[in-house]
Amino acid sequence: MNDHDDLAFIADALPAFVSEGQEQIASIEQLLLQLEDTPDDRELLDALFRCAHTVKGSAGIFGLDAVVAFTHHVETLLDCLREGELALTPEISTLLLQCNDQIRQLIDQATGGIDDASGQATRAALVARLDALHPGASQARPGETTMAAKAADRMQAWQVSARFGTDTFRNGMDPLALLSYVGQIGTLDAVQCDGEAVPALEALDPESCHLGFAFALHTDQGRQAIENAFSFAIDDTVLQIDEAGAAASTTETAPDAEPSAETTAAAPARLREPTGTATADPGRYIRVQADRLDAVINLLGELVIASAGASLLARQTRNGALIEANQQIGTLVEDIRNGTLQLRMVPIGESFSRFRRVVRDTAAELGKEVALEIVGGETELDKAVVERIADPLMHLVRNALDHGLETPAQRLAAGKPAQGKLTLSACHESGAILIRITDDGRGIQRDKVLQRAWERGLVERGVTPPDAEIFNLIFEAGFSTAEKVTNLSGRGVGMDVVRSNIEALRGSVTVSSQEGQGSCIEIRLPLTLAIIDGFLVGVGASRFIFPLDAIAEVIEDRPTATALDSRGRSVVELRGRVLPVLSLRTLYALDTPPPERCSVVVIHSGTQRYGVLVDLLLGQHQTVIKPLGRMFRSLRGMSGSSILGNGEVALIFDVASLGQLAMEAATSPSRPQSPASTQGTL
Repeated sequence: MNDHDDLAFIADALPAFVSEGQEQIASIEQLLLQLEDTPDDRELLDALFRCAHTVKGSAGIFGLDAVVAFTHHVETLLDCLREGELALTPEISTLLLQCNDQIRQLIDQATGGIDDASGQATRAALVARLDALHPGASQARPGETTMAAKAADRMQAWQVSARFGTDTFRNGMDPLALLSYVGQIGTLDAVQCDGEAVPALEALDPESCHLGFAFALHTDQGRQAIENAFSFAIDDTVLQIDEAGAAASTTETAPDAEPSAETTAAAPARLREPTGTATADPGRYIRVQADRLDAVINLLGELVIASAGASLLARQTRNGALIEANQQIGTLVEDIRNGTLQLRMVPIGESFSRFRRVVRDTAAELGKEVALEIVGGETELDKAVVERIADPLMHLVRNALDHGLETPAQRLAAGKPAQGKLTLSACHESGAILIRITDDGRGIQRDKVLQRAWERGLVERGVTPPDAEIFNLIFEAGFSTAEKVTNLSGRGVGMDVVRSNIEALRGSVTVSSQEGQGSCIEIRLPLTLAIIDGFLVGVGASRFIFPLDAIAEVIEDRPTATALDSRGRSVVELRGRVLPVLSLRTLYALDTPPPERCSVVVIHSGTQRYGVLVDLLLGQHQTVIKPLGRMFRSLRGMSGSSILGNGEVALIFDVASLGQLAMEAATSPSRPQSPASTQGTL
């Protein structure tokens, strides 16, 4: 390939390097934070070194010399740590975290960013601090074994052979560049290029690779480092790594090799041909661009709608064979839907782990001692939801650190441990995901919040709402009880944005607190933003959909008339208990007359249970969620819309906000227009 082709390959592969590099950087940060609790954990130290080494090696392949040079200093210090030459202290951990931030910036600049003078000066200062921790041979004291001498003692001879697959060039990899990088981790000797597999010129495809290398390598970095050097091309490479002594007795020396005197025992083995099973790895991952996956899911949504329409037409024909065929298609579509949506599910623990650094740095800035506990990190959530919830969670965590948790002196005076506790937890509940941010701090000062609400006119002076409503006032725009403005909070900006961002995801947020004991913020979010299993109901000519997981039971064929409780709410009796019920006909001012008998759909949302009066039960329905039109965005109790198989539009309920309406006294019509009369505007 010519230079132009090489540059094109590098340009195509660079985004993949940046993505994987960022993952390695995130891993370095998490490993450093874990090591603060167990600084002598050799397994974590080895993993930390491998991450830094992988970043350095991958950057070398792409010619990112600044990344290689800076990471080399970090790698050297990490090697000292894992060999026990230095002990990991909080100061060294902070230094390494700062270096990791710089590596992240350098990788970001690989896609076209500019490295300014301040960044270069910062890295120069960090390099000086790194080098001061391991001065080198010229600064070693008399009688002290230098690092270079120790490294020489750890030198080992390896015999390596690598046969590259035919698609190596097409995948953007250059075998010569890989070999050049291997030379950076040790000393190469007796290098051979095996060209026996290269076909005759007339049969040669210039885009196919038929090469292999065999060489002896002297290095102090071990087998794992050699494997890491080939990590970008490992799927297309048959790699054999043997210790020199063992290899000499079990492999055949290449007849054309000229091993030196010191490497006779380490003569390279003849390269082996790749076999059909050598690269087969059922556990391999394939990186797919997010927009491609989103496009597939959008098409899947249209397929669900088309399948529902075809099933409806089939039932109308009353042709048994056609109905059965459409049912089979519907089953396959549902399986495809479940499998495709699963591709977009990621553990929320990956997002939670990012807060370890935030908690560490923010607590240090505030002079507080805080332990972060993560519970339920394996809980899976739609990747789009995870990405959009990151900023609200960040604000809530910072708010808990600043407002909620006390300083060590304050905690000791209150009879608490000096170290505060912040817990991030996640679990599935009623077809949604429940996220809790809990702290054991001072709690919300209820009276202070109420006084500020009276002053700002949010609550009529003299009126005292329930505690839950008082606590939720902190999400009002511009609301703050902070005595002074800090870099983190006090300006009354942010909590209202947190709530609006969560509600934009069809979620809800609530607060509970006990003064002196701590606070808990609960966020409920849908598992996915695309397709859900729904339950279709009818009220007059209008159609509505409940999330299927939120339905506890259905009471069929009962009188439409309901009793009123002392608060003026409509209620029905359910197994000896009073259940608040909501009339959609009354709530949305539907102009159709009520039937004599109706059904009650019993909904559970968190700890609440309530009923909804409906005329018709139309059964389970695969629901493709569409956003509401502008006219309906302020409609209480709704989170989206869906297109039915016959082309009609159905509104999708937000069971949490609908539950709030059910708990209010004497519901009155909230909008003059009827959803049935404006379906075409969604």
